[in-house]
Amino acid sequence: MAGDTTTFARPYAEAVFAQAQQTQQMGLWSGMLELLSALVVDAQLEKVLANPGLARAQKADLILDIAGEHLSQDGKNLVRLLAQNTRLVLLPEIHVLFQRYQSAAQGTITVHLVTAYVLEAVDQDKLTSALQHRLGRTVVLQSEVDSNLIGGFRIRAGDLVIDGSVVGQLQQLAHALT
Repeated sequence: MAGDTTTFARPYAEAVFAQAQQTQQMGLWSGMLELLSALVVDAQLEKVLANPGLARAQKADLILDIAGEHLSQDGKNLVRLLAQNTRLVLLPEIHVLFQRYQSAAQGTITVHLVTAYVLEAVDQDKLTSALQHRLGRTVVLQSEVDSNLIGGFRIRAGDLVIDGSVVGQLQQLAHALT
């Protein structure tokens, strides 16, 4: 389903990104998409939006009322369009894709690093440098610790995933044996 979500969200994200570039309003659009994403994943609002008895225009109006003056006219038009096409649930994925496009345009990429233990600053710097060399972009490293990995690391940079964890290697071995 995640792949389907991305497929449906991509045209909207591309259009929003093109609009943001053309009007030089990257920051505004980033903020609006962040707000809208947070709204549609809110547990209470999510239930209301899932109500089939509520008309599409009413769903758009509800979001527009909550977001208030934090949306530009173009942002309001996006909400209405998504509501009309029953695509409001795509807002979080549109936001993620928009951020990727923005990072790519700025020559940066966010890399998510999960390790079994806390990495020393020197090791993080070496890894960041190696990733910048491999990816050809400035790397923004976001790291977290997950002791369930047992050892090693897992890296996600856009569509690139490198699983060098002990758990990942054990899973590959188990899959190969079955």
